[in-house]
Amino acid sequence: MQPSSPNSPTLLTLRRVGKTFANSVVALDQLDLAVREGEFVALLGPSGCGKSTALRLIASLSEPSRGEVIWSSEAREPQQNSHAIGFVFQEPTLMPWANVFANVFLPLRLEGIDERTAAPKIARVLERVGLADFAKTYPRELSGGMRMRVSLARALVTDPRLLLMDEPFAALDEITRFRLNNDLLTLWQALGKTIVFVTHSVFESVYLSNRIVVMTPRPGRVFAEIAIDAPYPRDESFRTSAEYAGYCRKTSQALAAAMAQGAPA
Repeated sequence: MQPSSPNSPTLLTLRRVGKTFANSVVALDQLDLAVREGEFVALLGPSGCGKSTALRLIASLSEPSRGEVIWSSEAREPQQNSHAIGFVFQEPTLMPWANVFANVFLPLRLEGIDERTAAPKIARVLERVGLADFAKTYPRELSGGMRMRVSLARALVTDPRLLLMDEPFAALDEITRFRLNNDLLTLWQALGKTIVFVTHSVFESVYLSNRIVVMTPRPGRVFAEIAIDAPYPRDESFRTSAEYAGYCRKTSQALAAAMAQGAPA
């Protein structure tokens, strides 16, 4: 799979979206964002800037206070098609009493699919994330990185059109994080998904994405968009290149400017 181009069709659009919580905190204000088919988009910003809130609005786990989330005519809204979106949270949120197979089976079971029918699909997705030999293993027996792989498999097992990832690797050690970054890019290219990935790491956003959306401090809105035109596949030679360092410098400068300016008046 080749990454999307500026001419790829738009999958969804957030138009002048605002979100105010019951405690009067304004998390998002006038957020405009378009996501194209096949993109890997990173939402980058300081803690509390509304990145995770934006994901929850896209997933219909919360409703905007203002504005709208618009899906393309070709893409059915999540309310109409529960398989439209896969969500990977910052914590793996696995059922500790269930083995890996049962954890990955959960979304299919909730759809009324029987275990025998689901088994081949679960086996394929466990193979994809490198857990083919761990189907009968329980979460307590897995490392942090492996638990996150289970969470990723559970999100992928329904074959979603859009994958939302909310700082999934933030709690992992650097070596494990690098390995999962590489594996995620391999999955993205192999499966052709659209990914929106929340992070507060400049380095991770540059390595993974083909477009970075830099957000202002709360209330969050788009401050800048940076295209990362480096080709895929990316590997350690890219991570140590002058090109990568240049993109990191440009992104860091944009983030610093966003934090200095805050939300425009």
